[in-house]
Amino acid sequence: MPDTMPLARTAATTDAPAPALSVVVPCYNEQEVLPEFHRRLAAVMNATGLAWEVVYVNDGSRDATLAGMLALQAADPHVALVNLSRNFGKEIALTAGLDHCRATDAVIAIDADLQDPPEVIPELIAAWREGFDIAYAQRSARHGESWLKRSTAHAFYRLMQRVGGRVQLPKDTGDFRLMSRRSLDALLQLREQHRFMKGLFAWVGFPAKAVLYERAPRAAGTTKWNWWKLWNLSLEGITSFTVGPLKAATYLGILVAIIAAIYLVVLLARTVLFGNPVAGYPSLMATMLFLGGVQMMMLGIIGEYLGRIFNETKGRPLYIVERYVRGG
Repeated sequence: MPDTMPLARTAATTDAPAPALSVVVPCYNEQEVLPEFHRRLAAVMNATGLAWEVVYVNDGSRDATLAGMLALQAADPHVALVNLSRNFGKEIALTAGLDHCRATDAVIAIDADLQDPPEVIPELIAAWREGFDIAYAQRSARHGESWLKRSTAHAFYRLMQRVGGRVQLPKDTGDFRLMSRRSLDALLQLREQHRFMKGLFAWVGFPAKAVLYERAPRAAGTTKWNWWKLWNLSLEGITSFTVGPLKAATYLGILVAIIAAIYLVVLLARTVLFGNPVAGYPSLMATMLFLGGVQMMMLGIIGEYLGRIFNETKGRPLYIVERYVRGG
């Protein structure tokens, strides 16, 4: 097992029995919504009749999120918390929570903003009891989001389905899902630095079932995903699961070379038939700038993949835990 795993497990040393279900909740600046989220989550989980825990992961929040988690942990024995040493990003925070969950049967990943309602969890459990290892919540509607965001999300999922090859990313599906223990153990073997969790969930395979739900508006606070972060997440997903951009750069280079060869033939024919008048500088500059732009774009694509190789070879742990407070 990679070196990051012992770091994630060091605090789990008590003899309390492991729960059947774990709920993993990564949080960054969620002080406004955390109490209401936990109230609704606890009501749903208590109604299942199964032993459960919730693992809150504080991803370097700058507000009172950690204090809120500590208050919940003191009041409810079901609550465990992982406090990361700094902000590592949601994908890493989710991984940290999955590393620390103690569930013997299944784990549920969900965000704290209540856009993914905890009340959908019983439907995920029902699908799991049917024999599916993974039950993923698929959005049938996205309330409270702009037309532009819905459209770009729609386009991204369809693009990933086309370029993903053998790994088929379910459309309109986020991190909200239930995973059996064996599928979780398979997922935890994947320790790459550049983590696109939606793709990793799909990569491990296992029988899966979609559970449709309507995504609600954020209950409180502000979204942490601006357009720049969403763009970078999209790049992460594409470059993590396909070499399509490299192939596209190759095909573009071939196309430009063919166009240049055709243009050269045309110039030679014009020179032979009509002489060789001096060409204007505007067309020459336009051609040079176009080719220079194509070359820079290709170098940028290669650089994206090279940077990922560089980060992987350093072998750093995915995250550092400042403290782990276990429930029960």
